[in-house]
Amino acid sequence: MATELEELVSFLSSPSPQITKAAVDIVRGLTGSEEGIHSLANQSKNLISALSRLLTAPEEVSEAAAEALVNLSQNSNLAEEMVKLKLVETTMDVLYKPECCVTRLLVMLLVNLTQLDAGTDSLLQIDDEKVRGLYVMKLVRSFCRTTHEKDDDSFEHVGSILVNITKQRAGRELLLDPKRGLLKQIIRQFDSNSSLRKKGVSGTIRNCCFEAENQLQNLLLVSEFLWPALLLPVAGNKIYSEEDRKKMPLELGTALSIEREPVNDPEIRTQVLEAIYLILLQEAGRRAFWSVNGPRIVQVGYEDEEDPKVMGAYEQLGSLLINGSGMEEPSTETRE
Repeated sequence: MATELEELVSFLSSPSPQITKAAVDIVRGLTGSEEGIHSLANQSKNLISALSRLLTAPEEVSEAAAEALVNLSQNSNLAEEMVKLKLVETTMDVLYKPECCVTRLLVMLLVNLTQLDAGTDSLLQIDDEKVRGLYVMKLVRSFCRTTHEKDDDSFEHVGSILVNITKQRAGRELLLDPKRGLLKQIIRQFDSNSSLRKKGVSGTIRNCCFEAENQLQNLLLVSEFLWPALLLPVAGNKIYSEEDRKKMPLELGTALSIEREPVNDPEIRTQVLEAIYLILLQEAGRRAFWSVNGPRIVQVGYEDEEDPKVMGAYEQLGSLLINGSGMEEPSTETRE
């Protein structure tokens, strides 16, 4: 004889819209607590399959189903089950249907699923060379086309997805591929006033910089956008002198010639300093840094910094500059 929970899950597939709606509302309520999620875990396979089918239902049903899946996916075991049941692929398919009305929730679901290596592999389409990277390209395009000024910035959490996938080398290599031009598009989103977008972009850049040893040239191909994104958050609050600005490219010098909004999130400031550090581990990276008067910028920024963790990141960077090349501009002579 079926248990109450088995019956509840079966009602999600009822031909009666009223019964389905009542069932999905109950499931959504249960997923709002750890106890409720635990009680549903034994029905995970049937439950996840039934909820995923409801993502294309009318909004009053699909929204409840999507919320339930987002809640369930916070449990790593259930998230793993979702990936096995190809929920990443289902989510991407539904996300780009014209009638989709749960965009924000589906993006949040992908954030949770890509915290697993298997989820990241699915989103990167590792197993299918013909379409590899297509899902990510779609998400980047959506991330860059929408803005925080909208009432509902449905794609702002894509930044968190990008952070997740760039924890893997395959994700970093995809974003650094100059033929695709994805990194340039992503970096430009750092101008957003949305802290969530900024944090996603800074975390993604930092992760990509772990490839600096082999991909420095591809990073520096977008230096026009890269250096402002990395240096402006840690440049302090001062207006820079004309003498300092003369040694900077126009995009940096102009920004530092006027009063500007500080980046208040210490995590963002730490991430960009760590990214700079990874670049400076390479001699060509140090030369590029000096060419934009980077040492002066981090010196001024350090003087204004008050957060202990961020100060530690400045000091790590300063130690590398002093020990790695002295506080003089490195030689541009080629070695024999």
